[in-house]
Amino acid sequence: MTFDVGTSDTRFSPRASRDRTPRVRRGDPPRGAPQVRTAIEGEQSAVGRARRLWSVLPKEYAERFRPYVGRLAKAMVREIQQVVPAYAQPLNSAFGVYFTQAIEQAILYPLSNIRDDVRSHEDWREVFRLRGKLEFHEGRSLDCLQTAYRVGGRVAWRHIAEFGQRHGAPVEVLCSCAEAIFAYVDELSALSIEGYAEAQERAAGTMARRRRRLLELILADPPASPQTLADLANNARWKLPEWVTMIALEPIADQHARSTPSIDADVLVDLEGAEPCLLVAGQITDVAVLESGLRGWRAAIGPHVRLSEAALSLRWARRVIGLVQRGILPSAPVTCCTDHLTTLWLLNDEFLIRELSARSLAPLDGLTVKQRARLTETLLAWLQSRGSAPELAERLGVHPQTIRYRMHQLERLFGDRLNDPDERLSLEVSLRAERLLNR
Repeated sequence: MTFDVGTSDTRFSPRASRDRTPRVRRGDPPRGAPQVRTAIEGEQSAVGRARRLWSVLPKEYAERFRPYVGRLAKAMVREIQQVVPAYAQPLNSAFGVYFTQAIEQAILYPLSNIRDDVRSHEDWREVFRLRGKLEFHEGRSLDCLQTAYRVGGRVAWRHIAEFGQRHGAPVEVLCSCAEAIFAYVDELSALSIEGYAEAQERAAGTMARRRRRLLELILADPPASPQTLADLANNARWKLPEWVTMIALEPIADQHARSTPSIDADVLVDLEGAEPCLLVAGQITDVAVLESGLRGWRAAIGPHVRLSEAALSLRWARRVIGLVQRGILPSAPVTCCTDHLTTLWLLNDEFLIRELSARSLAPLDGLTVKQRARLTETLLAWLQSRGSAPELAERLGVHPQTIRYRMHQLERLFGDRLNDPDERLSLEVSLRAERLLNR
């Protein structure tokens, strides 16, 4: 599901319903941190198994095979470049040198392990974790590297099988070699997945911090300069929009655990501050989808404004949250400022509105609570409609004679003020505000 925000393609939808967390099977291309984590868990058992298998092979075969390492490396390079287009780059380039060296290292490690089964292997493991990190930073899918490992394993097995047959190696030794090769491919994949996931998480954390800082500067008072915002937006990989909508958030009190909003990556987020909020590029037109992505949170949508007025939009959104908390506005998962502009205007300065009410409604001060309630109800109905006694009676559910009696009382209390348009406006504003504040 998506909700349209004008020209921006902003989405709020439950993560489970999106394509960002596909199931992971061996051979599927990892497309995000959850998949990488799943793959790591599935590969952990492979780590160390290949070393144990290499260590039991006859040591003499390692020395006999060493002259063939160069030939095997060239064959691997050639076939991997044919199968994985991302690696089909000139071998005399910086990438080509790194690529060739990586393959040679991958071949030499098991040969060294056959000769010496007690040496430390942590340095070697770190080399292939680094391979995964480099793949992420180069912008390639981890699937490219995993495919290269599988292709390399097949090429290695063909060459070792031919070598073993020429040198009369027993079938049991060849079977152990095959098992060791493919366990080794799993181990390389596991180590590279770890490195890729670490780089991915670190980059995500860095990007999140940059975007939080960008949001802080957009909302700063005084605001940051346009050039400063443009530079930080570029570093945060976020396109500065012309128009934005701010959303103030409040965790719902009866929720046992605060869930993370399910939002699109292009939304700027601050959930760590005292007053959490979101910045959405464009205009929100599908409130239902927004609500579904903010389960566990109460939200107030501020006015749609230019980027330079984002702080103003957030101010009014937070004002709405405050009025909902006080019961002045009805409680709802999502409340739009634009649906309550009159209330926001009336209560923008509560000190002034109380002063106006005290002056305008002073003639009612000597009445009992019950008398005041009946007369203010009648006076507000008359100010809003200027209707006749029967019309007001029907509206308020009383007898017309009751309305006439009350209107006579109001005329005695307010006199000519009821005939003055300015006074009538002050009275209506005061009565409306009083009704809101006394809810």
